[in-house]
Amino acid sequence: MNLCAWRTSKLVMTMALALVATTACNSKRNSSGGGGSDPTPGSGTGAGPAATGPILIGHFASMSGAEATFGQSTDNGVRLAMEERNAAIDAGKLKGRKIEVKTLDDQGKTQEAGTAVNRLINEDHVVAILGEVASGLSLAGGAVAQHYSVPMISPSSTNPQVTQVGDMIFRVCFLDEFQGKVMAKFAKDELKATKVAILFDQSQPYSQGLADFFEKPFTEAGGTIVTRQAYNSSNPDVSAQLSSVKEAAPDLVVLPGYYTQAANIARQARKLDITVPFLGGDGWDSSKLEEIGGDAVQGSYYSNHYSPEEQSPVVQEFVKKYQAKYNQLPDGLAALGYDAANLLFQAIDKSPSLSGKDLAATIAASKDFVGVTGAITIDPNRDASKSAVVVQVDHGKRTPIKRYPADLK
Repeated sequence: MNLCAWRTSKLVMTMALALVATTACNSKRNSSGGGGSDPTPGSGTGAGPAATGPILIGHFASMSGAEATFGQSTDNGVRLAMEERNAAIDAGKLKGRKIEVKTLDDQGKTQEAGTAVNRLINEDHVVAILGEVASGLSLAGGAVAQHYSVPMISPSSTNPQVTQVGDMIFRVCFLDEFQGKVMAKFAKDELKATKVAILFDQSQPYSQGLADFFEKPFTEAGGTIVTRQAYNSSNPDVSAQLSSVKEAAPDLVVLPGYYTQAANIARQARKLDITVPFLGGDGWDSSKLEEIGGDAVQGSYYSNHYSPEEQSPVVQEFVKKYQAKYNQLPDGLAALGYDAANLLFQAIDKSPSLSGKDLAATIAASKDFVGVTGAITIDPNRDASKSAVVVQVDHGKRTPIKRYPADLK
């Protein structure tokens, strides 16, 4: 982990905890007669989750903003899982109670992520949280969930620091260290690249971390990083960085950012006659990638959690159900939202109670859960040991090229 990414994540968590303190202060000021008490971890505002009626789950997501498809796809997957599990109540599932999901839009903003989790816990009294996709937003929301001892499962935040926030925070996706190793092995063995340029977003812990995790195994395998260029997603003009990339004459450009920036950068690169392939991470996974990038992204590759083109019966059954409900092909975020929700529902079934500590302990004990994105076992660090697949962008298709096992050497 580079120092800049560490500082960024620490700032995010500091902001989130400041928000917790502000909320607690406001709770005291707004209480009748001035006699309200400060919320304590695990208690929300003191009311706690309801003992009867629907079991309320919170979901915070980027439903609007630059990466809106991340939140929208994840929410679709969560709600599909919710409908299926509610239909299974007669079979004795979910302690005989329906699931209800409340989704709050964090607009892709760190401050809003912390605020959303605060509201879900202290106003809605949810028993658990699902979210976020972006690692920086999960760090912000996770700090709040940890403070109040409410379990949180991130469907797809891959930065290692997310679950290091505390013992209430889990994930069902692979980590960037593994993803970087997959990308490096694919670049070296399948694309036969020996000289690589890296272009990363210095404002995103996800992008910085994945750049580092690619570089180490690639250079250890004998590859060379001919240039490493940083950009900031707030500035869409990367012509200077791309000029340096072109001058370095790489075999491949590694672009570990989110789909909006990746697509725009690819278009700029092609205009500068940079013709080599691009290789991205799971942050590329959106139908908007091609809508924004057009021909510039065709033939490029990225690592992902699954491909709707994979012929596994579990995958194809999910794709069929998702298309029937939403009339669109599910991306990896939809599949991960579905898996995260179902793993949580299984834990609710098995947990001795819906208290935060009991539910977290049950989530932590999850083993060999059969998900759309692969088998999920939660390890002692509350991470998921998972395989990954590299896909190629092909005019609306995500052609699976090679799947790599969780124990990749």
